[in-house]
Amino acid sequence: MYLRSASQLVKHLTMHHTIEEQYIFPVLATRMPAFRQGEAHISAHEQIHHGLDKLSALLAKWTVSPSTYNPSEMRACLDDWREVLFMHLDQEVDDLLGENMKKYWKLEEMDSMPL
Repeated sequence: MYLRSASQLVKHLTMHHTIEEQYIFPVLATRMPAFRQGEAHISAHEQIHHGLDKLSALLAKWTVSPSTYNPSEMRACLDDWREVLFMHLDQEVDDLLGENMKKYWKLEEMDSMPL
């Protein structure tokens, strides 16, 4: 059950980022520099995806051979990308606050965004 929950985290976070990267960030990037290629949000996603890839590899190993599960290895893997994940989430919230969005978009334009 625990490994399945961790696997679901990987799937959901990957799906969430894929939607953002393909549909939302390109729209925001037209006016908001932080969402452009090579900038804060895309760079954070790349680091997070790297962490998710490492976690996926560990989960695959432990699913095949549960007796090899090592909580210290799991903790080290999660700690490796924890900071970038939480900083990214905080930055996303700040960048998408109404006051910040008003700098770049009119309300009518926001209504047509794929959010």
